[in-house]
Amino acid sequence: MNCSCKSALFCLLTNEELEMVDKNRLNVVFKPGETIRKQGTQMTHVISVSSGMAKLYLEGIESRNAILRIVKPTNFIGGPGVYLDQMHHYTVMALTESSVCFIDLNVIKEVIRRNNRFAEEFMKDFSRNTLNVYNRLIYLTQKQMPGRMADSLLYLFEEIFLSDHFPMLLNKQDLADLSAMSRDSAVKILRSFEHEGIIQFNDKELRLLDHESLKRISRIG
Repeated sequence: MNCSCKSALFCLLTNEELEMVDKNRLNVVFKPGETIRKQGTQMTHVISVSSGMAKLYLEGIESRNAILRIVKPTNFIGGPGVYLDQMHHYTVMALTESSVCFIDLNVIKEVIRRNNRFAEEFMKDFSRNTLNVYNRLIYLTQKQMPGRMADSLLYLFEEIFLSDHFPMLLNKQDLADLSAMSRDSAVKILRSFEHEGIIQFNDKELRLLDHESLKRISRIG
């Protein structure tokens, strides 16, 4: 109830509802690389990320994954399984040490039934995330590989890290999975961007040097 790292959604709850959530939750700390929830397993809880960062991805055929988004504090993660079939339809894995709050699914459903404002914002949050996936799907299916990598880098610079540089929490395979391409293709394009003076990267950091050129590559696809 006194947590400073809770999702903004919980600010809409009454004290009674907050107390109900508080009594039916547990907090778990995950190390980098640990699975927070697994695609295909039964959903018993929804989760709220209190600290750290994680990747949310679909597990595809022959171990080829598609990263849908990067999860930051204080993102709330539910998904279609909440009301569809109570199954996890994607995997969430920690990129850094992450503190995650697991909240009983039945308690969340009860709060949704009681609190119209919370229900509306819950649906807005789900709809916003779904729309972002739709937009990424268009980019991934209609752009060439350099355009897709440019989109992924802009997403990381502008929406996730909010900076012109970030630590390499995502490896080269993650950048490939975020851009719907093979690891070899991703490395080739990153090297090309570096050769053109657009980015600079190593095992510790990726830095944006020429924002306008990256935007242009994204625009022309």
